[in-house]
Amino acid sequence: MADKLHFSLVSPERELFSGLVDQVDAPGSEGDFGVLAGHAPFMTALREGPVTVHNDGQTTVYDVRGGFADVTPDGFTVLAEHAIEAG
Repeated sequence: MADKLHFSLVSPERELFSGLVDQVDAPGSEGDFGVLAGHAPFMTALREGPVTVHNDGQTTVYDVRGGFADVTPDGFTVLAEHAIEAG
């Protein structure tokens, strides 16, 4: 089994997602980026765009407007100003 990343997506209203995933792609203020397990720690502002969660061959997309992304040795957290599941 490949390493999994713990990912959380939180908006002011509620936690939209929390769990182990394969990869997350997000719209950083300096450009899009992807995070896998073991990624180097960093923090960045987010711009408006999709946050795409990849897990076991399935993808889930959330529309995010602003906020921050924080990658630590323990996982990846997105604190979004506004977020909804796309669809």
